[in-house]
Amino acid sequence: TLLAVTRIDFSPLLLLHLLSLVSFSFLHCKASAVTAAMEAPVDALPEIPAHAPYLLIGGGTASFAAARSIRARDPGARVLIVSDESDLPYMRPPLSKELWFSDDPNVTDTLRFKQWNGKERSIYFQPPSFYVSPQELPRVENGGVAVLTGKKVVHVDVRGNKVRLNDDSEISYDKCLVATGGTPRNLQVIERAGEEVQKRTTLFRKIEDFRSLEKISREVKSVTIIGGGFLGSELACAMGRRSNESSLEVIQIFPEKGNMGKVLPEYLSNWTTEKVTKEGVNVMTEAVVKNVSYQDGKVVIKLKDGRVVKTDHIVAAVGLEPNVELAKSAGLEVDSDFGGYRVNAELQARANIWVAGDAACFYDIRLGRRRVEHHDHAVVSGRLAGENMTGANKPYWHQSMFWSDLGPDVGYEAIGIVDSSLPTVGVFAKATAKDTPKAATEQSGTGIRSESETEAVASSEVTPVAAAPREPQQGEEYGKGVIFYLRDKVVVGIILWNVFNRMPIARKIIKDGEEHADLNEVAKLFNIHED
Repeated sequence: TLLAVTRIDFSPLLLLHLLSLVSFSFLHCKASAVTAAMEAPVDALPEIPAHAPYLLIGGGTASFAAARSIRARDPGARVLIVSDESDLPYMRPPLSKELWFSDDPNVTDTLRFKQWNGKERSIYFQPPSFYVSPQELPRVENGGVAVLTGKKVVHVDVRGNKVRLNDDSEISYDKCLVATGGTPRNLQVIERAGEEVQKRTTLFRKIEDFRSLEKISREVKSVTIIGGGFLGSELACAMGRRSNESSLEVIQIFPEKGNMGKVLPEYLSNWTTEKVTKEGVNVMTEAVVKNVSYQDGKVVIKLKDGRVVKTDHIVAAVGLEPNVELAKSAGLEVDSDFGGYRVNAELQARANIWVAGDAACFYDIRLGRRRVEHHDHAVVSGRLAGENMTGANKPYWHQSMFWSDLGPDVGYEAIGIVDSSLPTVGVFAKATAKDTPKAATEQSGTGIRSESETEAVASSEVTPVAAAPREPQQGEEYGKGVIFYLRDKVVVGIILWNVFNRMPIARKIIKDGEEHADLNEVAKLFNIHED
């Protein structure tokens, strides 16, 4: 502009010199501003940084796995996790599993638990000292991971590469991960039942829900769990075992014919229901809730077949609704069949936006489009998203697994599509003392089994034993075994029932995607007959 208004002819050499002086002056000013920010006292810095090279929306397992993955590939990375919870990232499985079996009277405060193998650990992935403060993130040497708690992202500006929080502050980003998880579903009959019923209903998901329900279970006489899936059955077993030491009545009701009826074949679902009953739970199957009300100090649940349940407190464990509120502002597609944000095999939704965890409806290159709501999937997808945010361009191929323990003696691990409506083939053997979740964790050293399983690789040296497995007979004790789930004669899902540390073999079978003439032969790979 200066050159234009003065109308003076400059030689090309002089012109370049002047431009270089202007550029140097601009860069010097910018560097000075950065230096000033680096040297400013912490109190003078804003609580919320204006920019985060890696911005992770959601404070759960997927975000933490992504942060760890980003830092592994980009050691100087500055990662900001924005969480609407007040807690640092933690693992959810112990909230419905091990924490209930703790003999520590202060477990709701310490949130530490003993695994089946006796080793103690916290549910938090890392102590507070692992993280840097959000204020210091822009200037801390060698970067780090910061967690902004109690804040929620309410708007994403994809073109401007920035987000707006619920306090109207804004943060710009270079790369963004959406890992917003999900919200527990409720039954409409409970939502319509009025304030007194609502006050006596728990939707179980977070640390505060565990603390609240643990306290309630010690104060009331009766708790009714609605739902026969993983969460409902785990909580029923946990509180049922506690009822043996107190006068607590534990009731579990669900519409299926048996526990985990949507996952397990009917014979195994029925056997599992017997096991849950032995834990002290009054299991009511084929129970559809018609009406819920509050009368004479009790919550009254009327079922469609006329049965009536009177209880003090309800736990609704009827599924999860993925949090997709950001879809509209971010222009992200929500899958009409599975729910969640629709992403490609690299977990990418837009140019600089990835999605992981419960909220991701992803393309599995082996099994097609899916959405998965389990801890290990959050680990696997979060890690993959983090790698791809740093330029890896890897497709989703590593099958996540999930597990459920009905106490220390019965547990299973599963992988792929496990849907009881699919054809199944089950092969079982007699269990030994080694074939329990407790014994498995004593061997592996961890109760959060995905931490050891996701890094394992199937060995090509597996030697099948000579004894031939067989399909179960009616009324037989299902000690341990393998259940194959088939689609078009190809194995798409596998459950290892009281069979542990063999997940790499199951993962390889699904990855190969081959038809098998005799699944009894395939079952030999798992050595379920070894002593």
